[in-house]
Amino acid sequence: MRQLANQTVGRAEKTEVLSEDLLQVEKRLELVKQVSHSTHKKLTACLQGQQGVDADKRSKKLPLTTLAQCLTEGSAVLGDDSLLGKMLRLCGEAEDKLAQELIQFELQVERDVIEPLFVLAEVEIPNIQKQRKHLAKLVLDMDSSRTRWQQSAKSSGLSSNLQPSGAKADALREEMEEAANRVEICRDQLSADMYSFVAKEIDYANYFQTLIEVQAEYHRKSLALLQNVLPQIKAQQEAWMEKPSFGKPLEEHLAVSGREIAFPVEACVTMLLECGMQEEGLFRVAPSASKLKKLKAALDCCVVDVQEYSADPHAIAGALKSYLRELPEPLMTFELYEEWIQASNIPEQEKRLQALWNACEKLPKANYNNIRYLIKFLAKLTEYQDMNKMTPSNVAIVLGPNLLWPQAEGNITEMMTTVSLQIVGIIEPLIQHADWFFPGGGLGPMLRWDGAGWVGVRWDAMRWNGMASTGMHPATPPLHCGQPCGLDSARSTSTLHPSPSLGTPPCPPQTWTMPTASSTTRRGGRSAWPRIT
Repeated sequence: MRQLANQTVGRAEKTEVLSEDLLQVEKRLELVKQVSHSTHKKLTACLQGQQGVDADKRSKKLPLTTLAQCLTEGSAVLGDDSLLGKMLRLCGEAEDKLAQELIQFELQVERDVIEPLFVLAEVEIPNIQKQRKHLAKLVLDMDSSRTRWQQSAKSSGLSSNLQPSGAKADALREEMEEAANRVEICRDQLSADMYSFVAKEIDYANYFQTLIEVQAEYHRKSLALLQNVLPQIKAQQEAWMEKPSFGKPLEEHLAVSGREIAFPVEACVTMLLECGMQEEGLFRVAPSASKLKKLKAALDCCVVDVQEYSADPHAIAGALKSYLRELPEPLMTFELYEEWIQASNIPEQEKRLQALWNACEKLPKANYNNIRYLIKFLAKLTEYQDMNKMTPSNVAIVLGPNLLWPQAEGNITEMMTTVSLQIVGIIEPLIQHADWFFPGGGLGPMLRWDGAGWVGVRWDAMRWNGMASTGMHPATPPLHCGQPCGLDSARSTSTLHPSPSLGTPPCPPQTWTMPTASSTTRRGGRSAWPRIT
């Protein structure tokens, strides 16, 4: 214990073999080791595949691979004839390719970043620290040898300036010199390793640059893969005809369905022509919530059971109102809102009608065709006002807010009073003078008798393909039997009668000539001013 104490004290007092620069490097070694070890641990945790195995084994336990397999199996279950099946197949293929890219990315990160960091933190720096401990031991041995040689000189009674002689003294001197030589060799080696560590710091920094470069390349490849598959996915969705119409922009629905009149509008109008024209309070009486929800869902699927809803025209009217209200932009457009309101505020009737007509002419083609179709129907509906109690004013009150509303709705109470009254002043004259505002053509689908009921048929530019009690289906033009229909002269000559072999049909619902392609694509000129009564 005494010798160890003397050695320790001797080393502390007399010997420091490293320069100040190397002592700073020694401190930095420990910090770099800690950072490298922590980074290696966190990077390893980021790996989704099993570390240290080849690509095939890694792929089996990769979450993306499992997801790709699930999507592919789901596609096989649903079949490629369904939109979901097609989407699952395309997404499954994309996820599988992403999984392969991820495997290559992780293998490269493991090889170029994780393993070098492990070597730095667990091999290179520990070797230098181990060598530093060995040097400390050699210095301790050297100091101990020096102490024993000095004590030998004191015991001989020699002054400090004289060297002790004799065999024992020579042995102690040789031991001291040999220890100093070992210290020198070890110190030189340690210094070289420390300086090498400092010089290689740029190489260590490159590990992290490599990490970012590999990540960037992985994400570029993944992005390119996704950008390649996205057009295919969008093309499948755009080609899929069965798209919901409620809550979708009018132009989008018309473009997808290849129609000029929105399907919910035309389907509801057609059904109301058959069963709702004389219904009291149509559009005013609230329908059953469950019936309304079911009908809206059916319209979104383009499948309607006419017989089911023929007994509940209020549900049909409610669905029509809901469709109009759920449009992202009102049928009469946000852009023209102020112009409509200003027109309704004009006190002189003729100038007011002129201003409304001018606003109509500014509507986009799709909006114009649909508002024309709807106003023509509402005008015909008001012809039954003695039975349904729906005067032009009443119709405007209940439907006006669904056709036009401000873009930034403020206080609901204010809108339901001032603004709604102005909107009524817009819609009411449109209904009253529908043929003047929208000249040329008429309204509803032609009808044919199928032996059990009247079926709507259209083969003109609006592409109405028929509506039967079992739903919407293609139909061929009916044969005209040439018999008079018994309707008054105001009714359209487009009302067709079946062959007598199908039985004698009841008098069909009142219908009107369909707008032809020319009348729906070109806006006719205005006739003389309507007679104001």
